[in-house]
Amino acid sequence: MRKVAIVTDSTSCIPADLVRELDIRVVPLTYVFDDTVVADDSDMDLPEFYRRLQSAETTPTTSPASPGAYVQTFKDLIGTVDSVLCITVSGRFSGMHRAASIARNLVSEDSSRTRVELMDSGGAAMLQGFIVLAAARAAAQGATLEEVTRIAGSVKARVRLLAVIDTFKYLGRSGRFPRIAAWGATLIGLKPVLSLRMGQVKPITVARSREGALRKMLHMLERDARGRDSVRVAVLHADVPDEAEEFARQVSETVDCAELLMSHLTPVMGIYTGPGVIGIAYYTD
Repeated sequence: MRKVAIVTDSTSCIPADLVRELDIRVVPLTYVFDDTVVADDSDMDLPEFYRRLQSAETTPTTSPASPGAYVQTFKDLIGTVDSVLCITVSGRFSGMHRAASIARNLVSEDSSRTRVELMDSGGAAMLQGFIVLAAARAAAQGATLEEVTRIAGSVKARVRLLAVIDTFKYLGRSGRFPRIAAWGATLIGLKPVLSLRMGQVKPITVARSREGALRKMLHMLERDARGRDSVRVAVLHADVPDEAEEFARQVSETVDCAELLMSHLTPVMGIYTGPGVIGIAYYTD
């Protein structure tokens, strides 16, 4: 019997092939678009989603999963593994961690054979995804819950996400990050680079063009990787696959990548960022 199972949520944006390969259980958030409730892990055509998003008169709304969704996931694993580690999107961004905590309490009487523990990733997208992948890979090698948690925590302390948002319109509509949205609205003609780390979204620099902002991200990646044996990188994007592929090529020429992944933002993420986002999540080994 496998010692540890890994559970996360759809905001981690982990490539589907790795989810399958590492047997990661993903609990989806949901969003409401034109009065229809859709699971964030749906097979919706993403270019079509962003076309609809840009023309929508009303901004879609998002919701965390119910505790019941986590209860079902945990119950499916109880008795099949020794332990479960559930790594969620930051509690500052979503109610997923709270829902998972409620679910853990609800299944506690049934989980005498399986221990369920939670970890707040302090982030989202592939910042969260890299923490999950490190945990899942350790679990696949037979690590104990304590070892898996330690490895995940080590990556959490090192991983960083940088991104360029094409427009602050969607962030402003969401009301989720009012200070960032208000600040971005003042930067007429400039492109800011945002940093996500340990639950904090911060503007760290601005450029005169999108290309300049991407170059600044590359410089920061190169600086942080200097003197390290290797770096793990995920290029993430919202409906700009060709630009993301080109940026990934530049990343591979700039640093020695132990791993270079491509990740697209799921619809729930895209509702807040809008199309055109491009960024990198990374950490050094």
